[in-house]
This record gives sequence, structure tokens and C-alpha cells, in this order.
Amino acid sequence: MSPKSDGATVTTAPETEVEGVDNEAVTKNLVFVAAERLFALHGFQNVSVRDITAAAGVNLASVNYHFGSKDALLYEIFRRRTVELNRERAKKLHEAIDRHAGNPPVREILAALLTPPLKWLAPDHERRISLQFLIRARSEGTDEIRKVLQTDVTHLRRFSDALLKARPDLPSEEIYWRLHFTLGMLHNNRFAEFDRLNVLSEGATSEADVEALLNRMLAFAEAGFSA
Repeated sequence: MSPKSDGATVTTAPETEVEGVDNEAVTKNLVFVAAERLFALHGFQNVSVRDITAAAGVNLASVNYHFGSKDALLYEIFRRRTVELNRERAKKLHEAIDRHAGNPPVREILAALLTPPLKWLAPDHERRISLQFLIRARSEGTDEIRKVLQTDVTHLRRFSDALLKARPDLPSEEIYWRLHFTLGMLHNNRFAEFDRLNVLSEGATSEADVEALLNRMLAFAEAGFSA
């Protein structure tokens, strides 16, 4: 029991119970982080529940206890990282809208869309492994993930609306197609594709300079909306 300033009392959970809750949260996070890394590096089909719990250093039953199944764990990682990424994009778009009295230019709209995932790409960024995971999710995800990728356009609607406003001279159909092509450019920049480009260019290209890569992508995408 602990006193309150008004003389009333409140009941607190026993210390052992609080510790148990904390330990469960720690275990759940260990499983989440280990699974994300293993899925990103080795692919979904090549990682077992035993692999995940061994990497996390937890009991074999932890995946089912905290997430329900391996597929449910995979979806939770996808959901959480997608929400996080799109929140960063939305924040940058809102900032651009505020800077330009509600009507930012095309380049700043595209920058809000492309900058967060490109920043995650940086070798020293804490979300680099998360980006690798999301790239794999596009091609190796479960039916539930594929359904979300095909039908959930809520996060894209704000960008298409901003682009329609920035280029009222273009037919709306053109705006949607050009946004689609821009996203295709972004999604095709997988780690393996960078290796292939490096071979093709005989070492002249490198994705290590993320700022330079972002500027190249923005210039390319902006030109697509200027034509």
C-alpha cells in the first residue's frame, strides 16, 4: 500500500509480479529483434522458430507464447516497421506542407517519400536491418503481408494528393502512374541490385554515400514529374 497526497491509498502490484511483467517484455523484445535480423539476412523460409529462440537466448516456446506463431511474428515485425517508416514520411511531408503554405513543390514531396527509407539504408543507421527485412517482405512475405502491400494505400494517399495539387496541369492518371514508377525505382534498389550495378559499372558506383544516392533518385523522380 502507498499513501496518496489526499490521504487515500492505492494498491500496487507485488514486486515479483512487476518483475515478471518486465521480464516478459524483455523476452518479447529479444525475440522480435532476433527474428527481424535472421529474417532479413537469411529469408523467411530459411529461419526456424528454434533458430529465433536460440539467437534470442530464450525458451523455445517464447515465439508462440508472445506472438502466436512464426507467421504472426513475421507480420508483427512488418507492421511495426512499416508504421514507423510511414510515420517518418508523413512527418516530413507535413513539414514541407507547412513550409510552403499548403502547396510544396514536387521535389519536396518526393523527398518526404524517399528520404526515410534511404536514410535507413546508411551502413551505420540503426534501422538498416529493418530496411533489409522490409525489402524481403515485399517478395517473401506471407499472404497477409502481400494483401496489405496490395490494398493498403492510406500512407500513399497523402502523397498522391500533394502531387495532384503541385501539378494541377497533369491529368490525375499521369500523377498516379508517375508515383507508381517512382515507387518502383525505390523498391528495386535492393542490396543485391547494388552489387550488380557495381559489377556493371566496374566499381564506379557505390551506395555508401546515401546523400548522393538520394539526390540522384530525387533528380530522376522529379524529372519524371516535369515531363
